[in-house]
Amino acid sequence: MGRKKLEIKRIESKSCRQVAFCKRRKGLIKKAKDLSTLCDVDVAVVIISNRGTLHEFSSTNSLTGILQRYETHVEAEKENSPEIQVTEHTKYSSMTTGELLQETERQLEETNTDGPAVTDLVHLENELQTALMQIRFRKTQLMLEYVKNLHDKEKLLREEKKQMEKNRARMKKNRKMNEISDLPPQRVTLNFL
Repeated sequence: MGRKKLEIKRIESKSCRQVAFCKRRKGLIKKAKDLSTLCDVDVAVVIISNRGTLHEFSSTNSLTGILQRYETHVEAEKENSPEIQVTEHTKYSSMTTGELLQETERQLEETNTDGPAVTDLVHLENELQTALMQIRFRKTQLMLEYVKNLHDKEKLLREEKKQMEKNRARMKKNRKMNEISDLPPQRVTLNFL
């Protein structure tokens, strides 16, 4: 009797999601260890949870060494194809975020045998990340402006409240003075003997 096929989608229950994350993280790290041992290769795994916790595995003593080798490899690939990058940059730089998303989706859904070029996808990913960073920056700016406006309004309301309390105290004092002045004068009789 085999397992039932699990549909790969986001787990809605927070506790179930956390349990699945822990189990799958351990399984992924175990597979990385096995791959490193069986094939005699350097493997690095970096996982950042949604809480921001960093989990890492390196088959060598230094994760940074593997990452540096990766960066030099990527840099070498970039140097080999600068003409392609220039044409790709001009192709996508004038698009808005929505257009970039539509272009990415269109390229991924194309049915030709070649499929989208890896450089196209990498460039689209970079453009989307740039657009996303700009959107997040603008959102942060708007939120900070909104919070500042709320603080200013709160400050004004406090000042108005203080002014109203002063006016109320002054009115009370004036009422008392008026009540005293409205009393009929008392007659004082002096008896001389």
